[in-house]
Formats: sequence, C-alpha cells, structure tokens
Amino acid sequence: MTNGQPTQALRLTSELLRDLRSLNVVVFHPQDKDGEMLLQQLERIGCRTSQFWPPRPELSELTDLIFLSINPEFNVAEYAWFNSENCPPIIAVVAYENPTIVNLALKIGAKGVVACPIREFGLLTSMVITRQCFKDIAEGRKRIQRLERKVAGVATVYEAKRILMASKKISEDEAYAILRDQAKSKRVEIEVIAETIIYAQSIMNI
Repeated sequence: MTNGQPTQALRLTSELLRDLRSLNVVVFHPQDKDGEMLLQQLERIGCRTSQFWPPRPELSELTDLIFLSINPEFNVAEYAWFNSENCPPIIAVVAYENPTIVNLALKIGAKGVVACPIREFGLLTSMVITRQCFKDIAEGRKRIQRLERKVAGVATVYEAKRILMASKKISEDEAYAILRDQAKSKRVEIEVIAETIIYAQSIMNI
C-alpha cells in the first residue's frame, strides 16, 4: 500500500460521514424504547429524522434513508414504494433472526441490518456501508444501461450498413464511411443516421 492510499481512504471515509449529516432519514418503527434510542442516535449523528408507525403507503421524495422495523406479520405488498426505482436505501431493524426474517429483509431490498436492542455501537457503520452499497449498485446499473445502449447502437449501425451495402452495391467500409460522414455533416451521433436509414427502409418496404 502506498503512502497516498491511507490518506485517500481516510478522506473518503470523512466525506461519507459528513454526508450522513445532510440526510433526511425516515424511521418506520414503533414508538418504544428501541424506536426512541434509534432516533436519539440519528439526531446525535446530525440527521434530520421523522418517525412513523405503521409505515406510510407513500414516501416523501426528500427521503434519503429508511430504517424499517420488520417482523413475520409485515406485508410487503401493502407498500408499492418497495418496488420503485427511486426507493431510498433501506436498513432493516430486526428483533431476532430466523429464515422468515432473513427472507423478508431480502424481499424489501434491505442493504443493511441493525439488531434490537438498539445500541450506540454499529449504527454509524451500518449507515455508511448501506449508503455506499446503494451508490455502488446504482453506478453498476448505470454502467449496464450504457453498455446495453452501446450494444444496441452497434446492432443499429450494422443493420444500416447492411442496407447501404445492398442498395448501393458497396463494401462495408464504404457503407460505414457514408454513415460517418453524414453524422459529422449533421453533427449527430452515427446511431441517429443509422436509425434514419433503417426507418426509411421500413417505409419503402410497406
């Protein structure tokens, strides 16, 4: 490990900790001793908190993080926001462990877990790891989407080249040159020109 790596890691951790102080945290937990302790710890960290029980059917768009108490009677189907692409990261709050609880935590898409009774130790770490895990997953999805668009674009350009090759009796390189020159001339991506050619071909075939 180089001398710069520990400093960089420390800087990243500090940024993550500072990030927690700007969060709007929703706590879906009964107003009992654990719920009170959870709120106290979150407020001590500096988070803006709100507590509800039972969970609300809709989420505020300003919600950054959710603590959710789960038990075997919890019905995921009652809350559509679990399946929303914009659902914030969830930390499950559990009183005990068994296959039902573990399965439920997976079903709600929990990125972290804290156990009751709530203690001071571990809550901050769980929040940091959950947030980072959520960000990493989001970045991974974006990369996949970019790759999917790229693959689709390659297929579109290939189809347009095939049309030009057949209609103009030219080589693949010559067909690509036409697409490239048209894209430069019109200042658009080559995929746009390819889509136009494919669309024109489909109209001609009607």
